[in-house]
Amino acid sequence: KGGITMNHYFTDNRHLAENRKEISFRFWCITYSFISDNGVFSKDNIDFGTKVFLDTLLKREEMGNRILDVGCGYGPIGIIVKKTYPDKRVEMVDVNPRAVLLAKENAQRNNVDVYAHESNIYEQVDGKDYTDILTNPPIRAGKSVIYKIFEEAYERLCKDGSLWVVIRKQQGANSAVKKINEIFGNCDIVNKEKGYFILKAKKY
Repeated sequence: KGGITMNHYFTDNRHLAENRKEISFRFWCITYSFISDNGVFSKDNIDFGTKVFLDTLLKREEMGNRILDVGCGYGPIGIIVKKTYPDKRVEMVDVNPRAVLLAKENAQRNNVDVYAHESNIYEQVDGKDYTDILTNPPIRAGKSVIYKIFEEAYERLCKDGSLWVVIRKQQGANSAVKKINEIFGNCDIVNKEKGYFILKAKKY
């Protein structure tokens, strides 16, 4: 394991050669344009889990007004949520500086005003009054990182705030449900599609 992690999308990988490409993504009658690059998650297309996650989130219309996207990558989730609900405040964080730069650029490309910045999970996150925390967690970072995202989400959410997670069954969805239940006292599987689970937990 030692030494190989530097090129993963959840690390600081500014030394990687650039290979920028444009991804066109049509969602709910709007065509979005994203720039991706080497060293970011799902660099060749918007992954299916993100599509299912967005579809589930935006159909339910349950989100409050202060949203945090943890592990935002080059920004599709936060940007599309903001485009759909322009009045909501959307903040996006990622540990990977290249991903954050792309997220900022992609927000401009799609004419949305989001706050994207670098943070190792919640280290550079100030608020403790988020209505919703969204995450497509970096599976390859390992359980300890993923569970830290879940655990510290509880502290960052306001009362009645929600944690939303997309995770594949074969990448530990069932153990994620168990862990989130331990932290929040509840965890609903609000959608399942082609092995992707969308989880929701509420802070009471």
